[in-house]
Formats: sequence, structure tokens, C-alpha cells
Amino acid sequence: MLPFRKLVRLADVKSQLRDGDLLLFRRRGLISVAGRGVHSHAAKLAWWGDTPFCLEVREWFGGRAVTLASQVDRCPGQIDLFRANPGGRWPEYDAAASTRYLRHLAGCDYGYASVIEAALLHLPIVRMCVTPEVEDKAVSRRPPFCSQACAMADRLAGGVDPAPYLADRLTEPADLARSPFYQYQFTFAGE
Repeated sequence: MLPFRKLVRLADVKSQLRDGDLLLFRRRGLISVAGRGVHSHAAKLAWWGDTPFCLEVREWFGGRAVTLASQVDRCPGQIDLFRANPGGRWPEYDAAASTRYLRHLAGCDYGYASVIEAALLHLPIVRMCVTPEVEDKAVSRRPPFCSQACAMADRLAGGVDPAPYLADRLTEPADLARSPFYQYQFTFAGE
């Protein structure tokens, strides 16, 4: 869990937003509880013209692009922005390619089967008997869930694996929050 939150208004920090920044949503739910963190949803930021968008794969909707402002209005104080590739430590990272990858997921189905499979690995008996995959094999044919889509975008298109010791299909929002590839910047307050 983050020790503090720096609340900001979207209008005040708009010039600081970058393509490829990670958006993590704080909500109590199965994903945040099972994932041992405060975040239940992951998305990426992308600029279209002078408007910042939220690119996401969301339950009930699937892959979509919506304005960041609409999500901040809907979830004030619940969206944390994490800078991708803080300080340029990964020079091979291509934020534009990562966001393009997520744009191409617009219209895809939500990966209910994938998220259930990842959640089952948290059950005590299953954890004792099954070793989670740490290597990314071929891209799954199943539709992705939110954090899986973000990890795939950064690894396959962006050139950097944000969770190198965990397969994309098992990557949860809490795993992304703990990744050194992302650094917390601030939380969007309501307008």
C-alpha cells in the first residue's frame, strides 16, 4: 500500500502527463483483496490531440478508450498515476508503441476466464500444488484482463517487461504497483 497520497486536480497536472503512464484504480473488490494490494484495476494513459485518454480492458466493457477526465469525475480520489520508466532507466522503452498496442485492444472482450485462472492461484491448496508461471510464453489466445493488457503492451510493444519474474497472464494491478518500472506520482482528486 502507498504510504501517502498526493491529491491533485487533473487541470493542474495535465502538462505533466505522458503517453504510457500507468493508471491504477483503488477500489475494494476481489482483485484488490486477492492481489494483496489496494488497486483493483489498471489502465494506461494516452494523448489524442490535446486530450488525455484512459486506455483499458474493463469488465462488462472489454477494451475501450475513454477520456481521463470522465474517469476522474467518476472515481475522484481513486486513480493513482504511476510514471512509466521513471528517469529513463530503460532507454529501450517505447511508450508510443505501448499505447498503440492498447489502442488496438479497443473492442476486445474482457478476459473473465484469465482473471479467474489468476485468482485461483491464490487459494491455499492450489498455492501449495501449483508453481506460477514466471516466463511469458506465446501470447494467450484468450482475451486479456486489465493488468495483463498493460503488462503485454509494455513487454510486447514497449520493449520492457514490467514484471519480469511473472507471466503477463498472472500479472495483477498490485504487481504493477510494486514494479520498479513504474513510480507513483499523484492521485487525481475530483474537480
